[in-house]
Amino acid sequence: MSIRVRLVLSYIAMLLVPLVLLGIAVMILIVALLGDVRSVYKLNGSHMNPIGAILKQQSAVEAEIQLRSRDNPDSLLDSAVQAGLEESLNAINMELIVRKEDDVRFASPKLAESGLLNRLPAYGEANSPMEKSGRWERKEEGRSGWFIAQQQDTVFSDGSRGSVFMAMDFNVLGRFAHRYFSLFLLSLLAILVLTNGLLTYFVSRSIIRPLRSLKKAADQIKEGHLDFAVKPESKDEIGELAASFEQMRSRLKESVERQLQYEENRKELISNISHDLKTPITAIKGYVEGIIDGVTNTPEKLDKYVRTIHTKSMQLDRLIDELFLFSKLDLNSQPFHFEPVDLIAFLQDCTDELQMDIEKQGVSFRFVTEPGLAEAWTAADRDQLKRVLVNMIENAMKYMDKEHGTIRLRIADAGEHYIVEVEDNGQGIAAESLPHIFDRFYRADRSRNASTGGSGLGLSIAKQIIEGHGGVIGARSEPGKGTVIWFTLDKRKDDRSGGEGHEQPHIDHRG
Repeated sequence: MSIRVRLVLSYIAMLLVPLVLLGIAVMILIVALLGDVRSVYKLNGSHMNPIGAILKQQSAVEAEIQLRSRDNPDSLLDSAVQAGLEESLNAINMELIVRKEDDVRFASPKLAESGLLNRLPAYGEANSPMEKSGRWERKEEGRSGWFIAQQQDTVFSDGSRGSVFMAMDFNVLGRFAHRYFSLFLLSLLAILVLTNGLLTYFVSRSIIRPLRSLKKAADQIKEGHLDFAVKPESKDEIGELAASFEQMRSRLKESVERQLQYEENRKELISNISHDLKTPITAIKGYVEGIIDGVTNTPEKLDKYVRTIHTKSMQLDRLIDELFLFSKLDLNSQPFHFEPVDLIAFLQDCTDELQMDIEKQGVSFRFVTEPGLAEAWTAADRDQLKRVLVNMIENAMKYMDKEHGTIRLRIADAGEHYIVEVEDNGQGIAAESLPHIFDRFYRADRSRNASTGGSGLGLSIAKQIIEGHGGVIGARSEPGKGTVIWFTLDKRKDDRSGGEGHEQPHIDHRG
């Protein structure tokens, strides 16, 4: 759930939850109020609505008084009738007053204490406004409360005028209003504080806690600790941020590890270069000193020393050239000059050029084409492609351990591309070393003798050149039986089209 949706829902909850809780609180207060009403008003039939029962009983007493005033007014002066009416009114917290002329014939002692009897409305003022009739009792001496709820005027049989009053205690209503209005306000305040507090806590907690986790992760990264994982705790924007943060941490860790590996490789390269440069230089220095010291006192010795110096110088030149090329390839600063190349003719030329030198070392070298394949056009940089072949063949020669060694250069049609293979019957490569032979500075044979030494860059350079051509390179090997190193090049859609600077598409290895 996104933070936006969460905030909208929390806003809705802040509106609805207080209303629901307030409704529940009001229902509770109403129940409590009805309970208090029942405790004050002594009613029959507790199952009835107390307010309705009060109004019903009040209406019944009023009707009886009106009926007696009309049909038999003198009965209102009867003590038994007065007692009955008083009892009915007391049940609903009201009192009876019967007045004949100015003489109050019946009244509750409570009314005498309130002072209401001294301010009864005059005969005929039943329908006048209460402010003018004096029905409302003002607060006097700390007392409040009684007012005339009903006045029924009548004329007795002897012609005298009288009035029957129903008085209500306003103190009870005021007490109820004050108590329950205060409870209502307190309930409303408590509901608002509780609802907003809880919703704010839970919403902020769902946002702040993952932010604190991200802060801890940032602190660890700042201290250089990258061996941990940032796990998204939600599927909102902060969860997406945590996932991006984890990707950043992972890539940063990979970058640091790659930098450390690069530094390790650099140290190894310096060590290898130091050794590989020092060996031919030491030899050159020794042979030059021999010439200076006059050791070469015959033309044959002098020729041998000079040829050895030349060979060592060529090794130095080759090593320096290889390091320089690798550096340019590594920085993507080596341009490729693509042109249409017939691989069959190109590979045949390379075979003719290298065959004599290879066979001088007792190794058979031949080029084989797939039956029926007459031409194989692609776009390639001839010089760089030749370097790939030379590096692959030299690698095969370096690890040749058979008395009758053989190297075969093959080409085959593989659908959308051509596969070129260099196969030998040498010592092979161990299974644990095979995945790493194209890594920079890697050498399967760690010994640094004259036959297998090197900088470990040959196959790495070959890989970068082939990938620069849009192909892939790989190897398969069986220890003791030999190795096959292969690479692919795209076919040309138009056999003889192509040109310098052509960009080759990437090719997936198909086996």
